[in-house]
Amino acid sequence: MNFKAPTVCVIGDLMIDEYIFGSCERISPEAPVQVLNVKDTQNRLGGAGNVVNNLLALNCEVTLISVTGDDENKKILEKLLNKKKLNYTLFTQNNRVTTKKSRLVASNQQILRFDNETTNPISKEIEEKILKFFDKQIKNFDIILLSDYNKGVLTFNLSQSLISIANKYDKPILIDPKSNNFLKYKNATLLTPNKSEASNALDTNIDNNLQTALLELRDKFNIKYPLITLSEDGIAILESDNVSVIKTAAKEVYDVTGAGDTVIAALAFALYNNFSLKEAAKFANSAAAVVVAKVGSATASLEEILKVQNDIYKDSIESKIVTLKELLTILPQNKKIVFTNGCFDILHPGHASYLNKAKELGDILIVGLNSDDSVRRLKGKNRPINNQQDRAYMLAALSSTDYIVIFEEDTPYELIKAIKPDILVKGADYKGKEVVGSDIAKEVVLIDFLEGKSTTDIITKIRKTQCIS
Repeated sequence: MNFKAPTVCVIGDLMIDEYIFGSCERISPEAPVQVLNVKDTQNRLGGAGNVVNNLLALNCEVTLISVTGDDENKKILEKLLNKKKLNYTLFTQNNRVTTKKSRLVASNQQILRFDNETTNPISKEIEEKILKFFDKQIKNFDIILLSDYNKGVLTFNLSQSLISIANKYDKPILIDPKSNNFLKYKNATLLTPNKSEASNALDTNIDNNLQTALLELRDKFNIKYPLITLSEDGIAILESDNVSVIKTAAKEVYDVTGAGDTVIAALAFALYNNFSLKEAAKFANSAAAVVVAKVGSATASLEEILKVQNDIYKDSIESKIVTLKELLTILPQNKKIVFTNGCFDILHPGHASYLNKAKELGDILIVGLNSDDSVRRLKGKNRPINNQQDRAYMLAALSSTDYIVIFEEDTPYELIKAIKPDILVKGADYKGKEVVGSDIAKEVVLIDFLEGKSTTDIITKIRKTQCIS
């Protein structure tokens, strides 16, 4: 679990999320409306501030840049920010109103929201101050996030200038978009539009033209990682020219407030840790699943995300077949890990018995599977009989196995080194021999094979049958 937390700069629309909690037990005599008996009022960071909260929950070091008015709400924001472990710079524009969204909540049900804000574009003078500050500080950041709530901070000129500076310094820049003009975000590393935002900006029906939309994001707007969030259907990504939809991880949905902020924060964390786009999307889906199961703008800790990811993306047979990076992401802590490896060319009762006994030794059984090239080097040009995907699928179908990882090397040493299993299992024929990885695992256990059960015997029998025929 050697995750690294990036240093992130967040620029965008900062606001106050005010929650007025109470109970409704009567109707007003003045009008046919409920009367809220207020019990509690809470102010929380909203907009770009919620992105900050999600990054802090992942232990990221954060710098926030935004614009406020010179008003009482700015003072409230500063008090909220001072309670957080982050750096922030707020540029003040006198003719602006600091955004505040007030929500009336009765019995965990939002019954009304009213906003106090200015959505006009910030002044050229403030734009120049932000760009000057950003240009001086950018070398200190690993990743840039633009949180665009369409409240006037991220103007077309400012957005394009920030993207240009980030690209100049080879810094990834991720954007949560609200504008219908995606030219504003051209040349960014990644966008996270939802179906509605992508449909409006690309003028297409996303349901019928998902691949076309993703290709347009990539080719017309030069987005490195084309992605569209699909609400309850998950996240759609484009790899080469192929669309993959990463299913949602949410089982219970209480409140979707701020889920987009969670997604972009999780994507930033995952991409910084060298996840593939598909792995990053799974991670972000899991983070979103955590927050939508909570009320209000919530956050997800790394532990919560990994728990959801392990629970959700381990449901089907194919989901057991993972890369090493995926495995290290979803592998639960505080569990006894058992590792074994082999070619498992033609699955037979001997294999099943061996793997059942291996699983009984711990909580999680990981099987390292030799790739086709690796098998050929070990057993000759006529092997394997079954290709690596078929062999992996058959192993994954066994209830005893938890994860299958295909490796290309002749030995699984690098795999064992990365996993650091508690128990390393091999066949009893290794008695008196050196077991690869024994210097890493806490314990080596040798298991007897079922007598007369082997892939070689099966192949020999098949050949004899063919000769007789």
